[in-house]
Amino acid sequence: MPGDPTEQLTAKYVRQGWPSQRRPDLKPPPGWSLPLLAGITRPRAHAPSPDGARIAFFWDLGDRSDLYVMPAAGGWPAPLTFEREPTAYWADDQPQWSPDGQWLAYTDQGHVWVVAAAGGKPSNITDHTTGAWSPRWMPDGSGLLVGVSRDHKNRIVLTDRAGGWPRPVSQGPGHDYGPQASPDGRYVVYVHRPLDDFNRSDITLADLETGEVRALTDTPGRHNRLPCWSPDGTRIAFISERPGYDQLFVIDLPAGQEQQVTHLASDVGDIAWSPDGSRVLCTVNRQGAVDLGLVDLASGRFDDLRTAQGVHASPQWLPDGQSITFEFEDALLPPDLYRLNTATGQVSQLTFSRPPALAALDLVVPAHVTYASFDGLTIPAFLYRPPRPNGAAVLYPHGGPTAQYIREFDLVAQYFVARGYTWLAPNFRGSTGYGLDFERANHGVWGTADTRDCLAGADYLAALDGVDQDRIAIFGASYGSYMATCSLAYDPDCRFACGVAKYGDCNILSSWALGDQVGREDLERMMRHPSANQAGYREGSPVWQVGHIQKPLLIVHGLQDKRVHPLQSEELVEALQREGKTFEYVTYADEGHGILRRNNRIDFYQRLERFLDWYLI
Repeated sequence: MPGDPTEQLTAKYVRQGWPSQRRPDLKPPPGWSLPLLAGITRPRAHAPSPDGARIAFFWDLGDRSDLYVMPAAGGWPAPLTFEREPTAYWADDQPQWSPDGQWLAYTDQGHVWVVAAAGGKPSNITDHTTGAWSPRWMPDGSGLLVGVSRDHKNRIVLTDRAGGWPRPVSQGPGHDYGPQASPDGRYVVYVHRPLDDFNRSDITLADLETGEVRALTDTPGRHNRLPCWSPDGTRIAFISERPGYDQLFVIDLPAGQEQQVTHLASDVGDIAWSPDGSRVLCTVNRQGAVDLGLVDLASGRFDDLRTAQGVHASPQWLPDGQSITFEFEDALLPPDLYRLNTATGQVSQLTFSRPPALAALDLVVPAHVTYASFDGLTIPAFLYRPPRPNGAAVLYPHGGPTAQYIREFDLVAQYFVARGYTWLAPNFRGSTGYGLDFERANHGVWGTADTRDCLAGADYLAALDGVDQDRIAIFGASYGSYMATCSLAYDPDCRFACGVAKYGDCNILSSWALGDQVGREDLERMMRHPSANQAGYREGSPVWQVGHIQKPLLIVHGLQDKRVHPLQSEELVEALQREGKTFEYVTYADEGHGILRRNNRIDFYQRLERFLDWYLI
């Protein structure tokens, strides 16, 4: 934008006070290196072809997130793109096969692209800004449902494979996204979110013949999402949070009769109809272990498919009706693609991301623990205990805040645990996976109650054998970075010896004004509009309390960050300088909301290691 202050920002390293020094007495553990941390690849966001013979997926490899295709039975992946910029895995949607299996559609840099599955140059078919979700094909392959963003509203339009003049599908007002055409091509189901209730989203049906649009759900203050058609087009499955946990619902058409299918005390997600329409494949979040499940629609019976203590994601049916593909990771294994025969239970690994150097290392499986916060609320967390503690510890709050630390592959945590650090990742109030009441417990009180959950986590760490209460750090990214800054600013007992703030907020009012639309509306969803909660925005902004920060802070930001504007770190640094505080500040000119490029990641790991080693000496 004209006059954007970031136009004057360049990559920099700034410090106040003597910088942290490399510890000459500390070396990486045997077999470990910082380049290893940046060298693990990630295949993800996969999609089987209509005939089940191939799988398309994105692969975070080097400094790119290119599109690949491989045989579904296993084999060498072939790249279809060669210059797709690195994209955070949480910000990408699956590529979409055309019904005839000849083409793949995907999003990149805010536009829709189409590439031949047999290879060729990708074509950009949109000249307008699109949503983050990938386009969806019409059943006959004649066109694509894509997103349009205009006047801060998202709409769904229909275009052809060449990007012809689009036809409106959804009507608003509000945001429309996640469309799927009915098998006969007459209807489109999608999610509608009104502008006057950001805690609400409804399943909506558009008739392409008549232009009629009608809501299938009507739930103020509650979200309904992930609508998908049954193979015969008579039912729509979706997820609703109305029961207090995300549960599977089914709507019978044309009457619109609704039925809740699952009744679990756990969140259900990632749903997919079986080819015969009798079952729904899904994931179930059980205290951070994301399992695979199969729901029989006639009886409502839920069966576990695979109970490994890790994270299963994006399960997909193959046309034979008994084979599925999915993504899996756990504390010991990096993310990879797998295939499962539901009849025999046989599992085949399709991609192999774990290098021999990593396979030779002894990794730690974290324990799921709980502790009491200041008001008695039980806070779940994952605790990594090193075989040989060095007395130091790190509290690692996750980003989001509507997110969760799960039984994932966290190689950074493993590296510091191998060096003797104890590592605690709390799911503070506001986290998902523990019910709707827990998830919304930080609404209106950002930076206050959830910060005290983190301070209680420091007390939990301090009481453990092998942890010195004077050698505990706090480190986080995004909302976790905000938690780190708040924890240093709002703690009169000075529990933390230092903090690391990686692309996070310090002033949620100015962040609301500077951030992108998604981040701004998410902030309003939880904290209301600033005009309706001035005190909450002020109280939840640690920039006004930096005079109380007594310990050093390492601040890191990417200058292309649209979600948390880099001026958030600039504002924090200016306040720290004004108060004469000790800090180090580094920015990366070619990074956004996430440090994704290999050299930058290694540089950050070096700074993180040096900073923690020095101040937790």
